Order: sequence, then structure tokens, then C-alpha cells
Amino acid sequence: MIFDREVKIAIVTGAGSGIGRAVALALESAGYSISLAGRRLAELEQTAAQANRAGGSMLPVVTDVRQPDSVRALFRTTVEKFGRL
Repeated sequence: MIFDREVKIAIVTGAGSGIGRAVALALESAGYSISLAGRRLAELEQTAAQANRAGGSMLPVVTDVRQPDSVRALFRTTVEKFGRL
């Protein structure tokens, strides 16, 4: 797999609703590939579905930012999917 260094990649926490969702959708419209982090998978999938209809690339990752192992898994999953962060 070849990764384009021009593609911007981000992690957005709280991406299942409110400000986090709005930030994720704004970044997606600016051309970012995004890992969506939050505690509820269904809400993260709703955010991803909104962007995917527009051709965006979003990866829902259930994450509890209060847990270091969960945050490490988020970063690891992001790099596995997008090649870097």
C-alpha cells in the first residue's frame, strides 16, 4: 500500500456528537482522513455515515481517553489504517 504524504490525518475525540462531530465533519470536508474516537460505537458510526455519503474516510474507534491502554490502541489502530498520524 502506498500512502500519500499530502493526505492529512487526524484523531478527533468526542466525535460521536456535538462539537466533536462538528469538528470531524469540518476536517473531513477539508480533506482529512480521520479516526473518530468516543465511547459509543453507534454514535461514531453515525458520524462516519454522514461523511461517507460525501466520500470521506473516517474510522470509528471506541476509546475511553481516561484509560491509557485505550488511547494507545486508538493511535495504533489509526497508524494501521492510515499508515501514519
